[in-house]
Amino acid sequence: MVSFVTKGAGQTDVGRVRSTNQDSFFVNDDNGIYIVADGMGGHAGGEIASRICVEQISDQIVKDKLFAPNPKNTFDHPSGELSDTLAKSVNYASAKIYEHSLEDPSLRGMGTTATVVKIVENQAYFAHVGDSRLYLLRKNFIYQITFDHSLVNEQVRAGIITPEEAEVHHLKNVITRSVGYQEEEDVDTSSFALEEDDFLVLCSDGLHGKVSDSEISELISTDGVEALPSLIDLANIRGGEDNITAVIIAIKKPGDS
Repeated sequence: MVSFVTKGAGQTDVGRVRSTNQDSFFVNDDNGIYIVADGMGGHAGGEIASRICVEQISDQIVKDKLFAPNPKNTFDHPSGELSDTLAKSVNYASAKIYEHSLEDPSLRGMGTTATVVKIVENQAYFAHVGDSRLYLLRKNFIYQITFDHSLVNEQVRAGIITPEEAEVHHLKNVITRSVGYQEEEDVDTSSFALEEDDFLVLCSDGLHGKVSDSEISELISTDGVEALPSLIDLANIRGGEDNITAVIIAIKKPGDS
């Protein structure tokens, strides 16, 4: 079984309208952990929620013995046990954010999205809450892996409105799940096998709301991880009303440059 080498990079930008950046991200190639979190909840709440989110999730994954590099840890992929452990790390963060909000009334109701990827051998495990996204780019095709937990996306899936109507809907930014609004949240988890020369992209809606899937695919297919500044710049050129965050992960075989 091939254990792939990952090269990840992330970038975040406040955008052109907001005075604070409530997005956070985490990149750790050594442990194969990648996170994007888009906070919400007042002037300071969102920033605090997303920061706690990435800190607590990454810390829990690193500490968990199930994810520790150990020859005795052999799994038949996909592993439900690994997926469950990833979901538990998200809900651990949710409880910590919720507790913090109870201690400070000005932070009540704060929360954050969370899109988390953990690479184990040749498999990508992910956990997801909210409307940040995970994409897979393979052989110049792009696939949206996660479902947006948003009001308009649920209406699209139910056939109430069309995808075109969703793009301009006045409630397009209303999400239906968040980390930290309550102690536990329903976390989407799954996994998929990786292939050499794949790219994974995690991003907040500040990016995918301004840059189309095909544009994301084209830029990364051309420039790889180095496409980050171009993606951020394009979102800003188109208004930059929201904070903009992306993480790109290149998947390579050991020894490849």
